[in-house]
Amino acid sequence: MPLLILVTLVWAFSFSLIGEFLAAQVDAYIAVFIRMLLAFVALSPFLRIRQTSKPMRFYMMAIGGVQIGLMYILLYHAFLFLNVAEVLLFTIFTPLYIALIDERLLNNKQLPSRWWLAATLSVLGAGIIRYKGIDSQFLTGFLLIQGANLCFAAGQVAYKRLQLHTAKAQVEHYALFFLGAALVSGLGMLFFADFTRLPSSSTHWAVLIWLGLGASGGGYLLWSMASKQVNIGQLATMNNALVPAGLLVNFLIWGQNVPWGQLWVGGLIILYAVWLCRPKSQPY
Repeated sequence: MPLLILVTLVWAFSFSLIGEFLAAQVDAYIAVFIRMLLAFVALSPFLRIRQTSKPMRFYMMAIGGVQIGLMYILLYHAFLFLNVAEVLLFTIFTPLYIALIDERLLNNKQLPSRWWLAATLSVLGAGIIRYKGIDSQFLTGFLLIQGANLCFAAGQVAYKRLQLHTAKAQVEHYALFFLGAALVSGLGMLFFADFTRLPSSSTHWAVLIWLGLGASGGGYLLWSMASKQVNIGQLATMNNALVPAGLLVNFLIWGQNVPWGQLWVGGLIILYAVWLCRPKSQPY
């Protein structure tokens, strides 16, 4: 759980950087590809390709291609229609998608009812924090974010069930995760990118390098490793901890107004949801 909290703080900072410095200036396909390529390069020295079976290579690349390759293409485009706060608001359904995918597609047993309750409470808490009036572009942005949420949820559930249990084994395979993401985002870039909107300033490159090496290369590896140490209910509800964390970053760094009453109420509900999913005997 501490790793999930740490990565949540890192990603909350990254959300603001995307919205402030990249979304309207650098083409989304190009930005995503650069980010994934940097993460792959950072982890490729640890890759032990000869020790990896062909099915495992395919699964890792497929998970990365969906969870972050396709997800980030959708997410970056959503910033063209929504502001940072609205993007955070529309991510609140991810816990329910995780619970639904795990129970209906990959699990022969029904999830405990308390995990469904926790996922629902997590959505409620995040909604309380971020509910406000939405402008006329909300539908396009909402649909883009829901597609991103589904990709992110499916990838998390699939990775959690991979037969990679030690930290060493995960580090030695994880470059393939980013290779899959780089291939998907690279194809998107080749077919759809606007190459007149390349990164053109030191700020653009500084943000992309941080996002590629820190938020992606380190962040996703730690999040994926931590996902195997918690149950699916905890994993689902922790996805919404990004909402209060993101708002705090927006306040502390960019000076944006924060609805403190809603933040406290919604944040406490999310914390209760995480507590509700705690293992009572053995971890999931």
